Amino acid sequence: MRALVTGAAGFIGSHLVEQLLADGHQVVGLDDLSTGQLANLPVEHPDLRLVPGSILDEALVDEAMAGADVVFHLAAAVGAFVIQERTLQGLLTNVHGTENVLDAALRHGTRALIASTSEVYGKNTKVGLVEGDDRIIGSPLKSRWTYAEAKAIDESLTSSYVRELGLRAVIVRLFNTVGPRQTGRYGMVIPRLVGQALQGRPLTIFGTGKQIRCFCHVADVVPALIRLVQLDRAQGMAVNLGSTEQVSIEDLAARVIAMTGSASGTIHVPYEEAYGPGYEDMQRRVPDCSRARELIGFRPRRSLADIVRAVIEEQVRTGEPATA
Repeated sequence: MRALVTGAAGFIGSHLVEQLLADGHQVVGLDDLSTGQLANLPVEHPDLRLVPGSILDEALVDEAMAGADVVFHLAAAVGAFVIQERTLQGLLTNVHGTENVLDAALRHGTRALIASTSEVYGKNTKVGLVEGDDRIIGSPLKSRWTYAEAKAIDESLTSSYVRELGLRAVIVRLFNTVGPRQTGRYGMVIPRLVGQALQGRPLTIFGTGKQIRCFCHVADVVPALIRLVQLDRAQGMAVNLGSTEQVSIEDLAARVIAMTGSASGTIHVPYEEAYGPGYEDMQRRVPDCSRARELIGFRPRRSLADIVRAVIEEQVRTGEPATA
């Protein structure tokens, strides 16, 4: 098939491009390189065509979509630091960019996978969040929640395009996808902690460190994306993708220190100091991935230890600790 990947040079996008090419598909990669890197991609591959530019460019998105059987829409403004510092640009990118992708997919009869996020659940601390659970979101005047709000609008737009206009599309809610090539520059916790440990610097833990998260290896997520976009039964659905292995950020930091053999300690940094006044966080986020398991047999094969080890190995190999 011929696939369009938006955000192709980013962390998840580049792994997806590699897998699609390995499976024998033709790929068009669209990326404005604001956070992605060309070095992430096999740019000389004969079945890869790169299109530099933004998803906010409606004509460019339409041109890139022409002839595509499927589109994986991964391009977005992501990361706590990006959202905090460039809130307006993040909102425009995440809402209007998705609207452009949906419009083009509808015009060209292209199947779409729209990447959403566990952030849409907000402060809902239920263990085993299912796709129909309520959202608990803070004030819309707090920039902390603008990413969640924008992604929720993306989901509502996608659902409406499917229901009212006949677009074939599936929504995927990603829960902390991690692995090689992810940078700590934009607030991603595992590469940031690993980078600090490798440099012998104190590992910064924002807030209490008691927050519970679940991390899933990108190599477990990418095959699921490819299967879901082609699955008729999944059209119009939202599907959680993630691990259910829970860890507190405090324990995660201790594990990183042990696995790197670092002499680093840890320091706690108040949210206000890290992100500015009024920042809020969620204390627990654990998915229920029964729907993905039922649809495509999804079961993450790699543990948290595997994830941390992969990030350590990459940063040691490249000599580029990903500190914030």
